[in-house]
Amino acid sequence: MFLYIYVDYFHLYMPGSIEEILAGRVFTFEISPVFLLTGLASVSIPALMIPLSVALTARVNRWTNMIVAAVYIPYTLFNLAGEAWMHMVFGAVVEVVLLSVIVRYAWKWPRQTHFC
Repeated sequence: MFLYIYVDYFHLYMPGSIEEILAGRVFTFEISPVFLLTGLASVSIPALMIPLSVALTARVNRWTNMIVAAVYIPYTLFNLAGEAWMHMVFGAVVEVVLLSVIVRYAWKWPRQTHFC
């Protein structure tokens, strides 16, 4: 989650970024309430995964982690479309590695047996 935020924050220092935002566009997207809601939702999901990992049962937690991480891998790579500076590539590589580790751990998560 912090990597998404920092990559977006550092993007503001790229030449032309502020002018593009002031003109109402980000990449090819028009800045609108729907765009902003989508952006907020995209950084809210990783934040929600922390309390959900504690609150959900092991079985639901396992599948939730695998699905969310699997969805975020292509989402992260999509963010490299267009002009990608090294800080963006580095952030995406770290994010994809961490998401892959989450998928692997969730896949290998030991099954719980119930003792009666």
